[in-house]
Formats: sequence, C-alpha cells, structure tokens
Amino acid sequence: MIRKDLLQPLMEISEEERILLSGEKSVQKSLYTNDSEFVIDSRKMLAGGKLIDIRPHTRFVHFPSHTHNYIEMIYMCCGSTTHIIDDRIRLTLHAGELLLLNPNATQEILPAGIDDIAVNFIILPEFFDRVVVMMEEENMLRDFLIGTLKQDKSVTHYLHFQAVDIPPVQNLIENLIWSLLNSQPNRRNINQTTMGLLFLHLLNHTDQINKYDPAQYEQHLVFTVLKYIEQNYRNAELSEISGQLHIPAYALSKIIKKHAGQTFKQLLQTKRLNQAAYLLSNTALSIEDIIVLTGYDNTSYFHRIFKEHYHMTPRNYRLMQKG
Repeated sequence: MIRKDLLQPLMEISEEERILLSGEKSVQKSLYTNDSEFVIDSRKMLAGGKLIDIRPHTRFVHFPSHTHNYIEMIYMCCGSTTHIIDDRIRLTLHAGELLLLNPNATQEILPAGIDDIAVNFIILPEFFDRVVVMMEEENMLRDFLIGTLKQDKSVTHYLHFQAVDIPPVQNLIENLIWSLLNSQPNRRNINQTTMGLLFLHLLNHTDQINKYDPAQYEQHLVFTVLKYIEQNYRNAELSEISGQLHIPAYALSKIIKKHAGQTFKQLLQTKRLNQAAYLLSNTALSIEDIIVLTGYDNTSYFHRIFKEHYHMTPRNYRLMQKG
C-alpha cells in the first residue's frame, strides 16, 4: 500500500469524476483527443515541454478501447483494475503491480470503484534516452526491455510486473509519484535518474513478469534467456538453458528469434563482443586474455568477427577509446 500522504491527493474526486457521479454515462473523449479515432494524445496529457507526468485513473466509468501516442506505465496504489489488452487479453492489476504499455497496445478498462486508485504515468519515448545512458553499458536485457516499450514492431505490446514484494521498486515508484506531485527544482534529472534506477531493479526481477499470462509467457522466457547469457556468456549453450526451462531447444530457439529478432547464437556473440569491447576500454588486460575471458578459444576467429562488428581491430578499438 502506498503511503497515506501520497494516496490522499490521488483519491480526491476530480471534476471529470464529479460529472460521472452526477449521471454522465461515458468518458468525455474531448478531454483526451481531438481525433475521431480514440488515440489518447500526449499533447492533451502533458503541459508544454514535459516528457513525463502522472494523472490518477478516472474511476466510475467503463473506459472504452483506445490507444496512446506515448508510453504508459500504470501503477496500482490500492484496490484493483481490470484491463482488456489488444481486445483479447483480460488482466487484473492488483495493488503494488505495474503495467507497462507501448503505443501499439489497445487498452480497455472496466469501471473502477472509489477505492481503486491507479496512477497513469504518461511518458514520451525520448524520456528514456537518458535512462538508457545511465544504465549498464551494452546490456541486452536493458535494450530488450526499452525496445519492447519503444519499438513500433514489438511482438509484445505490454509487460505486467507483479512487483509487490520488491521494496526498492515500490520505493522508487513512490519517489516518482512524490516528485511529479510536488514540482521540485532539477525535477527532470531527478525523474530520469529515478526511472533509470527503477528499470535497473526491474531488470533484476524479470522473473516477476506475469508468466501465467499466456501472452507474457514467451516474453518471460526471452528475458530468462537474456539473463542467462548475461551471466554465463563464457560457456552459455542453448541446450543448457532449454533444459533448465524444460523446453525443447528447437522450440526455445523459435521463441527467441520471434521476440528478440536474433538467434541464440547471435545474441551470445553480441554479448561476448560487447564484453570484449568493455574490457578493451576499461582494463589493461592483454587482448589474448580478453579473448579467453569472453569465451573464445580461436584467436584469428575473434579478430575477424570483432573487426566485422566494430569495423576496426581490437587494438585500434582500444587506442580509439583511450584517445
């Protein structure tokens, strides 16, 4: 449960809700968009120049099917709300849970009661540019998470994190809500840094993605594979992780390709080369030692694929970084 001092202003009846309680039966679409299609417009939701803001979810009404031209993050402060995603997936968001929607997601929301308090974070994609920079260098988990939210052609349009038992996630969301409710100096830097920390913790807890949701199951598998590669890149093998997940290697391979756009071998190669580049830039280790540490046993092969990837030799890459 969110702190009472934060919850109180979010529970107040808005003017829109007063109209609904007085007898209005439907959402006033003009508050959200000027288009004939129900695409909620960030220009209606964000004051000029803002990259992020919050608004409590409108209660007491069936919110019809719509999309957004921004990224939406919904945090359930208390109670619950039921969402229908992409016209087919019924999902109930409980207190302490997060729902992340990319602009392609179609969303419908069943009526919420007076004690069902959800906060909608309205986020422009460019807000995440700083978030990506502050997160770990060349991290495939990071890129896949942000890509799911930003890419127009993402296979999955949403992520449901059941993060109620992760204290740092809850604390960081409270910090974001407080910062956005109480405009402070340096708030853009504060909010982007807080969001970066939040996403770092979510990356550590991708096991909390709702794997019982059939639409999220494959996404959960891909995050598990990416985390396995990040942690075991020296000796990672598809057969090992498929055995751990109790899925045939050929079936897991198809799921990885479908969602990540690359094969397991390509993802592993990318991670190894990224790690080699990091070691070249940040350590005095010899190139021969780096080759071994990143899982290669063929020196000429490493030099060839490194040059194909970075368009220069490992030695020149190191010299360029130092320069």
